[in-house]
Amino acid sequence: MHWLFGDQLGPHFLRPSADSELTRDTPLLMIEARSVFRRRRFHRAKAHLILSAMRHRAAQLGDRLTYVRANTYQEGLDRAARGRSLNVHHPTSHAALALVNRLPQVTLGPARGFLVPMQDFTAWADGHGGKRLLQEDFYRWVRRGHDLLMDGDQPAGGQWNFDHDNRRPPPRGAGTLPVDRPYRPREDEIDEEVRHDLDRWERDGDVSFVGRDGPRQFPATRKEARTALRRFLTHRLPTFGPFEDAMLAADQVMSHSLLSSSLNLGLLDPAECVEGAEAEWRAGRAPLNSVEGYVRQVSGWREYVWQLYWYFGRDYRQHNALRHTAPLPGWWNDLDADSVDARCLRTVLAQVRDMGWTHHIPRLMILGSYALQRGWDPAAVTDWFHRCFVDGYDWVMLPNVVGMSQYADGGRMTTKPYTSGGAYIKKMSDLCGPCVYRPGDRTGARACPYTAGYWTFIDRHRPRLERNHRTAQAVRGLDRLADIDEVRRQEQARGDTPP
Repeated sequence: MHWLFGDQLGPHFLRPSADSELTRDTPLLMIEARSVFRRRRFHRAKAHLILSAMRHRAAQLGDRLTYVRANTYQEGLDRAARGRSLNVHHPTSHAALALVNRLPQVTLGPARGFLVPMQDFTAWADGHGGKRLLQEDFYRWVRRGHDLLMDGDQPAGGQWNFDHDNRRPPPRGAGTLPVDRPYRPREDEIDEEVRHDLDRWERDGDVSFVGRDGPRQFPATRKEARTALRRFLTHRLPTFGPFEDAMLAADQVMSHSLLSSSLNLGLLDPAECVEGAEAEWRAGRAPLNSVEGYVRQVSGWREYVWQLYWYFGRDYRQHNALRHTAPLPGWWNDLDADSVDARCLRTVLAQVRDMGWTHHIPRLMILGSYALQRGWDPAAVTDWFHRCFVDGYDWVMLPNVVGMSQYADGGRMTTKPYTSGGAYIKKMSDLCGPCVYRPGDRTGARACPYTAGYWTFIDRHRPRLERNHRTAQAVRGLDRLADIDEVRRQEQARGDTPP
């Protein structure tokens, strides 16, 4: 019998191969363990998506699959496996792997759903001494190894990345990008059943959620995910690149693919995504800068984060180089966007509340930056991102938050903390215009919480930052601030109140 976890839902997890004992007739097992939703206060839309995807897959597989609803995985195994030997592909979290390794009757197979085998990455990383594991070096290695956007042994277009073309602010005066809308699925009777069960669990006090669960906005089946991928490649990819770092208050999705949850549920294989994007460029239907930007996200960053999660090991989550220990305030945990006055944070927090998703720049430069400036516990921030995003899993959020967003590993993954004042937000968005705060003000009634927060962060960590060549200039700028004492007092008085 082959055991499928709830994020192993695509056909590539059932494909027979030399590294698996799977055949086309192997009986299958899937366990819906309610304990998963008891352990964390998940976003309601995320819980809905996961359960909908699992139950849809169960309906497709029919009698070949034994689908067990249990309190825990162990209870489900005791009921369904009854001592039978099991095979399973490498799971996607340290906790799930520990569970599998404790079970004597389970044979562990290699991971699927990623481009690079773990042992290949380990060899590559060890060859670099395990230290300067730069994403750019890894990305080029993957491109060469998988012949992605390559012309012989050279990168397509003569350069490896087109970042300089892909960092444009939003078009001046535009409320939305002129691009076709993304694919949206239609709910069915399985979604109705899931919503009924979630309502019942909440009424019974069995689980508690945050956020809103409106009509499902992300694919829950392979067919839906393939339709969403085709729509992105043919209608949205051409405009993706230039504005991938831009933000618009009225356009949450811009030209982004909205495929991360489908990839992370295993409904899509990353190879079909990047190969499809390359095909659009070679057919002359999408510009190279947009295609390269998307290929970088999937084969560069997503793959890099997955590999580092395992390479860095279980202890990586304990890193707290900046010694940040402040708890997350209640308004943040509850996604209470209405209590926030700062327009950028209010807008983005509302997006998370209503959809369980926002793209990578609001995650990093609005949400993550605010948490970093306030000195919140990076483990708690990691857990919040894990719980509140539909595409959030432990392997996704641990390196992204501990390593990049919160700089808690002290620079093992990135070369500097990613935070900024209000000037960056003003440049890259339309969020500042009608705000009650002014991005250029450090003090006073209209002092921007990001601008003031940026300088107090630099001030608090001056000894570390002045030794880093990428942040030393910011420390020198701190020395020119005549009002830094007032900024310190002001931000201390702000405390945990919503900005």
